[in-house]
Amino acid sequence: MTEPGDDDGRWIARCLRGDASAFEPVVQRYQRVLFSVAYRMLGNYDDALDATQNAFIKAYEGLGGYDPERRFFSWIYRIAVNECLNARRARRPGEQLDERLPDAEDGPQEIAEHGERSASIDAALVKLSEEHRLVLVLRHFADLSYGEMSDVLGIPEKTVKSRLFEARHRLGELLRLEPGAQR
Repeated sequence: MTEPGDDDGRWIARCLRGDASAFEPVVQRYQRVLFSVAYRMLGNYDDALDATQNAFIKAYEGLGGYDPERRFFSWIYRIAVNECLNARRARRPGEQLDERLPDAEDGPQEIAEHGERSASIDAALVKLSEEHRLVLVLRHFADLSYGEMSDVLGIPEKTVKSRLFEARHRLGELLRLEPGAQR
């Protein structure tokens, strides 16, 4: 598999010349990671699918405004994050998490091994502020570097690091407070 960004410029240039089919490799490259971020931010499988699809539609429609001097990955992530934030604002407060896991390719053993831990983390993530949830998701579920997170969020790298520190601390507190947690 190629690294993200290797062919993005070529595919985007083809899209801008009118070849709509050239966007398909971009979707294939980023759909899983964008869905993962959306699921962790929204906690609902269907909402995450909608946010991911909307992010790709907005990215495709806005390709003319993409700056090829910047990483495409950061640009499309910012669109996906904004879609998730919009979806969260449109929701009713206190909506429950979906119990399904985002990766349909996992087998029964993997689902059983990760189910309880994943549910605990998801429940704790929902209790965090949006800015704390977002840095945790981008770092630990999307595997972005501090520099990439800085680009996506539009904040200095030092701010990313301090938010991440605070978010990890708060998440740890929430997980320790959970019933049945080791004290």
